[in-house]
Amino acid sequence: MQSPRFASLCLLSGLVLGVLVSCEPAPGGALRLPDQVDYNFHVKPILSDRCYACHGPDAEARQADLRLDTEDGAFRTPLGSGDPAIVPGSLRKSALYYRITSDDPDFRMPPPESKLALSTREIALINRWIDQGAAWKPHWAFIAPARPPLPSVDNPDWPRNAIDHFILARLHQEGLSPSPEASRETLLRRVTLDLTGLPPTLDELDAFVADTSPGAYERVVDRLLASPRYGERWSWDWLDAARYADTNGYQGDPVRTMWPWRDWVVRAINANMPYDRFTVEQLAGDLLPEASLDQILATGFNRNHMYNGEGGRIPEETRVENVFDRVETVGTVWMGLTVTCSRCHDHKYDPITQREYYQLFDYFNQTSEEGSGFNGKVEPVIDLSPPEKRARMATLQAAVDDAASAVETVELALFPRGEGETAADSPNAGGLLGENVDALRLHPSKRSGYYLGLLNKAFAATEPGYARLLTALNEAVRNRDRQAAQNTRVMVMDQRETPRETFVLTRGIYNKPAAEKVAMDVPAFLPSLPAAAPSNRLALARWLVSPDHPLTARVTVNRFWQAFFGTGLVKTVEDFGVQGALPSHPGLLDWLAVDFVESGWNVKALHRQIVMSATYRQASKVTPALLERDPDNRLLARGPRHRLAAWMIRDQALAASGLMVDSIGGPSVFPYQPEGIWSEATFGKTIYRQDRGEALHRRTLYTFWRRIVGPPMLFDNATRQTCTVNANRTNTPLHALTTLNDVTYVEAARFMAERVMTAAATDAARVETAFRLATARQPSADEHAILLGRLATLRHQYAADPEAARQLLAAGDAPRNEQLDAVEHAAFTGLCSLILNLDETITKQ
Repeated sequence: MQSPRFASLCLLSGLVLGVLVSCEPAPGGALRLPDQVDYNFHVKPILSDRCYACHGPDAEARQADLRLDTEDGAFRTPLGSGDPAIVPGSLRKSALYYRITSDDPDFRMPPPESKLALSTREIALINRWIDQGAAWKPHWAFIAPARPPLPSVDNPDWPRNAIDHFILARLHQEGLSPSPEASRETLLRRVTLDLTGLPPTLDELDAFVADTSPGAYERVVDRLLASPRYGERWSWDWLDAARYADTNGYQGDPVRTMWPWRDWVVRAINANMPYDRFTVEQLAGDLLPEASLDQILATGFNRNHMYNGEGGRIPEETRVENVFDRVETVGTVWMGLTVTCSRCHDHKYDPITQREYYQLFDYFNQTSEEGSGFNGKVEPVIDLSPPEKRARMATLQAAVDDAASAVETVELALFPRGEGETAADSPNAGGLLGENVDALRLHPSKRSGYYLGLLNKAFAATEPGYARLLTALNEAVRNRDRQAAQNTRVMVMDQRETPRETFVLTRGIYNKPAAEKVAMDVPAFLPSLPAAAPSNRLALARWLVSPDHPLTARVTVNRFWQAFFGTGLVKTVEDFGVQGALPSHPGLLDWLAVDFVESGWNVKALHRQIVMSATYRQASKVTPALLERDPDNRLLARGPRHRLAAWMIRDQALAASGLMVDSIGGPSVFPYQPEGIWSEATFGKTIYRQDRGEALHRRTLYTFWRRIVGPPMLFDNATRQTCTVNANRTNTPLHALTTLNDVTYVEAARFMAERVMTAAATDAARVETAFRLATARQPSADEHAILLGRLATLRHQYAADPEAARQLLAAGDAPRNEQLDAVEHAAFTGLCSLILNLDETITKQ
């Protein structure tokens, strides 16, 4: 890192040395340096953004044989003569110092041609860090969290719990103050939506506003946490992460029966199942001693992925891709890591090697799933049907086994092979076409009707006896599959008796195994498995929720924080790695993570702690100055405010109207949907058949989810094709077109109008009731006047056009109260539609 100019530069650099390391934070000054510079939070982000491209983990792009992403690389003596890049405690001996402070474009780093540059403050941070001893640390998220002491605060009356100490201390540091507490109506609506996904009723509003006794809000929170609606609300986020759907995806998109697993999730969350047990049962419930049916059902989590059963699909390719999905879902949900990169090569930023990826792969590579099968109930499965249906299925499966045994006997003669080989390995199979070879790789009992048909066609002329046996087997398979379609069979996990070998796959290609064989293990940069841990998924699941694991508790707490505040303490909820965002409040994140584990992984206690905090209770009103200073509310000087999720907007409309059917669980339902959507997506082969009656008005959680075309009334939601944990919010006209025109919303407005018309006698009282149902508060005098004016206009329009009123009131299947005047009913329907579409209604304030 030296040049002929090095000696002269020493003098110039020495002149600026004293300036750059002595810069102290000054009110309003450009340089606001911390007293103690931290490598992870102050220095590493600079090196990562400006230096790693040439001096980072990518060996092919690395320049000057210098690595700044590792301790050894940064502190060792470079090749040739010269000082190390960094000498702890000595700027004058650190070559990095001279490089980043030089005015010589041929010597300065980063070089001008890179279009990267360090600011004066960033240079000062690096120099102060070196001067303070250059303490190197592993990446912050890979260090086990320790409970930090609560920061001292200047206003000890404001904090209501530990959360507030961290928030208030940071606000004081930034020269800001918290906002006042939200009004009681706003606060009740906020917490009711957050904990149950539904708005408060008018009775609940009146009771809370009237209850001024100590502990009134606390009692509301406890009531909401105990509500069955709580499990339904919090299941939605988990279903997005678990990529839950009612079909397989891909062409044809066959239906699967996974709703019993969805109902297991609702029950588990309502029962406040500890999160460590919630984790273990879903990842490895089948491996628990004397596993119950419910614990096996929980492992449906691992089978929620898409499943490609298209004709001509190679089973092994499908199977391997399914294992990939399981590994990467676990990496996202529990570790917050982008492990997908390591399918093909060592991770470019995080310390996950390709070998370590396939060691994780081996945990999920041992199920009996074969990758074949075209329907939505691919084995292994559990049957939750009534006894008579299970008995019928057992009889039909026995017929398949008998027919397959007959085929197997003939194939042993037709395709002689060695022990452990398949018919496809026989020399006699050499002349067959590719898909016939694929079929022969499977035991006859595992072949689909498609494969059996191919073999039948190939051998009908030359081996008619064999072909007849294939026909008989195909018929037996069809009979079994027809019964299977009627049974409640749920895909779950199991463990093969004979372990499957796992190899590193060259560039992640399913049929390109490298010579490197691997066995189950966890990444070396994380805590090791216990010495006596078995080699199975159960050991992995327990390792993820071990108290010394640095990631699981942090990642989980952060997702919950995102749900309440709109953004996680770590903004990149899916990425806690080197390229992820730094936490806005690292001490708070660690405090919550440690507390979560020490509470026994008590989710309801964590949620209670968040909503009881003064931070959460703040008003969300923002001043222009605060909006400019903190547009994303990362400092939390105000309460959360963001648009509700699409599913919550729909549920709110159903609840406010009085239409919602309040039942839990069961098969998915088929509410209103525009015609032709399924047909267009499935080449006319699948027709949407709308439900009738109560099924139309159930919570959105229970809506049937076709993988290739999700429910069209939802926007910004995860597609459920892969694991998704980050919130997505956009704003397009399509959203308003849905909430103004979709049958559900028009019908809800009609029913809501009927509700307010029968609840009050005057226009003023009816308008007030409708407004409160949607927003939870009383309208102001100006708002009241505007709404009454709009009502008068609607009356005039519908009186002049009775047919338009009739058509509006015909929307939806719910019967209309014929005792109400049609013009009046239509006018109030229009007004209720307006109120349901107010920004305040579709927003959590």
